[in-house]
Amino acid sequence: MEETEQEFLMSPKIIENYSLLQEIGVLRHIDQLNKELKKYQGLLFSAGEIFNCTTTDEIMDATVWQISDLYLPSFVAFIWKPFQNRDDVTIKSYQNYKFVDMHLNIENIIPLESFFRMNQEPVPYDRLKEALKENSEAGLILESLDRLIPELVIPILGPKGLYGVILVGKKMLAEKYTTSELLFLRQLMSFVSQAIQNHLHYEHSVRDVKTGLYNHGFFSTRFGEEVSRIKRTEYTSSLIVIDVDKFKNFNDNYGHLAGDKVLEYIARTIRQNVRNDDVPSRFGGEEFTILLPNTDKEIAWNVAERLRTSISSMVVPWDPPLPQATISLGITSFNKENMASPDEIIHRADEALYQSKENGRNRTTFWQGGFLFRIESMPADL
Repeated sequence: MEETEQEFLMSPKIIENYSLLQEIGVLRHIDQLNKELKKYQGLLFSAGEIFNCTTTDEIMDATVWQISDLYLPSFVAFIWKPFQNRDDVTIKSYQNYKFVDMHLNIENIIPLESFFRMNQEPVPYDRLKEALKENSEAGLILESLDRLIPELVIPILGPKGLYGVILVGKKMLAEKYTTSELLFLRQLMSFVSQAIQNHLHYEHSVRDVKTGLYNHGFFSTRFGEEVSRIKRTEYTSSLIVIDVDKFKNFNDNYGHLAGDKVLEYIARTIRQNVRNDDVPSRFGGEEFTILLPNTDKEIAWNVAERLRTSISSMVVPWDPPLPQATISLGITSFNKENMASPDEIIHRADEALYQSKENGRNRTTFWQGGFLFRIESMPADL
């Protein structure tokens, strides 16, 4: 109890009229106001925790802890589009504070978008289901959600439409959420939605639209920072430059959509074969780069070869079937002993890539430096 409130309740006039104040409900009202104040203090604390998160996964984990501590719902599930230019979704669901796979068969959330453009607040699942009962496309989503029986569906909306939804299950220790609890939960979710929107907006500003990898601008900034950092430390970092072999054949013989699909699957394979701290990016056209902080020559070589073999066995669904995609790679490592400008380091990796191309493609070459390597890397007609 705050000191001013305690002084108020201990004043002689209050004590003298305590019974009357209790009878007419003044003290009960003060107690209720205290509970409301603590609730909103908790809301602001929760919002601060959520906005301090730096990734979508951290936001979701923090949200699950907040909701579970307060209400112990049967589950919380997040369904969102990580790349706004594509329809595919990512699903992450939790029970008892832990990530679980609820086997939701949901491929996109487009059928829900028109409803949430008109209803931008959290809605009971029953209301959503009733509103979309005549929508056959939405029916496939609802059929999957019916197994979970969510209590609330909360939209994550932004300037480009519906980014995702948050599903909250029924309380495990009571039949229904009270009106006050639902209000608090909706207010909390508005902070969650805003935090995810902010993160997605940032991600969209640094990602290549077609592949979802980092764009050239982000890579250039991050690469410059890494070169400056390495100058001040004893660490070694590495750079891989990648080019898709004979990529023009995909576009010329099968169409640009087929070429786009090849790039999309190569980008997906790259993401699956790098670490969280690595910086995979689309450098331009069919060329990619991967910055590997604190990575020496041997580890960089292993990463490159793992990636090369994964792509050489990758299946890209298309009709008619596409020829096997392969890549050529060039690697260079840099530290204080062999430091150069960012442009020169990229040039070294490009020279190694050129050697891979000259020696038959679908291979990896490490930049060795020296006059002889540069002569071998020059076009034969020069």
